[in-house]
Amino acid sequence: MTQTASPPTAVDASAGPLAGFVIADFSRVLAGPYATMLLADMGATVIKVEAPGGDDSRQWIPPHREGVSTYYLSCNRNKHSIVLDLKDEEDLAVAYQIIDSADVLVENFKPGGLARFGLDRDSTARRWPGLIHASITGFGSRGGHDMPGYDLLAQAMSGLMVVTGSPDGPPQRAGVAMFDVITGLHTAVGILGALIERSTSGEGQSLELNLLTSALSGLVNQTTGYAACGNVPMRLGNDHPSLFPYGPFMAADRELVICCGNDAQFRRLTAVLGAPELAEDPRFQHVAERNASRDDLRDRLTSLLATRTAQEWFDALQQQGVPCAPILGIDEGVDLAAQLGLEPVVQAGSAGDAVPLIRHPVDFSRTPVQYPKQPPALDQDREAVLHWLAQRQGETQ
Repeated sequence: MTQTASPPTAVDASAGPLAGFVIADFSRVLAGPYATMLLADMGATVIKVEAPGGDDSRQWIPPHREGVSTYYLSCNRNKHSIVLDLKDEEDLAVAYQIIDSADVLVENFKPGGLARFGLDRDSTARRWPGLIHASITGFGSRGGHDMPGYDLLAQAMSGLMVVTGSPDGPPQRAGVAMFDVITGLHTAVGILGALIERSTSGEGQSLELNLLTSALSGLVNQTTGYAACGNVPMRLGNDHPSLFPYGPFMAADRELVICCGNDAQFRRLTAVLGAPELAEDPRFQHVAERNASRDDLRDRLTSLLATRTAQEWFDALQQQGVPCAPILGIDEGVDLAAQLGLEPVVQAGSAGDAVPLIRHPVDFSRTPVQYPKQPPALDQDREAVLHWLAQRQGETQ
């Protein structure tokens, strides 16, 4: 994949609901870069400051696109890369100039790791009182101060792995770094909230986020069940702890996911299956009873579903408003979104060197998301960023 230096005017060429805001992005890997990509998609000018070795995720191969890690590509479009060695006085001065122009600083260094450069939250609050400083760690700046911030560690220590997998199998990780992504979403939401507050107070503030707190929030009903009533959940495989039927069921040829979130949906399911009497059985009439008798109900449903293929049942159930779905691969899921008109794949960059990536998840009616810039090569935008800084300094003198 060919990547060329951006023209100087490209740094401020964005549009969207966050056009005009500047993000100094000192974050690496996924949680921070995902947050800043969402902001960049919405029009913020994001300057990606990288150490001489570059973002670690640049090296995470396979898979790759023309030698470039798709992990890196997934969360770095619409940004401008400049390499700065903060231990070098001249580079540190450039970093300060970037923050001089920034509304937000995002970083995921270990707690205290930026203090020697005067970029910790206390130092930035003194030097840039209007700055929003968003800091992401693995386990906070107190007791978890020295714990490395890898998503899998948060999956292990949050309880996610204990509630994921078969009841008689080992704890299981999720198929994606979900707590990095959730923390990135929380970071973006927090930054937007802080920008709104600053618009009235005129003051910046520091935001602290960590993977474990985001994980516990993201586990929603599972963690709340423990906090509110002492319930400690365990692995249920593909079963839902509070709903049944709610999961995959074997048809004649393969599994089909069926989701009944209320009694009306269950009645429609039994009608389509040709067994309406199940909905009148006292053991299955209501959610609580179905949960208590799920083994008996599972046997009945499985024997009925075995009479037709998954596709046949899918067509019949869809027509009657019963939530259901085939189990698809990633490729099939992306293709389905395209068939539904959701346009899941966008081209980031100019026509000659655009990179196909997954679209921003929000549709704006008046200020649509744009994708003018592909994920930058390491230090690709140095000259553009330095030119942009010189222009901004000239404007303030």
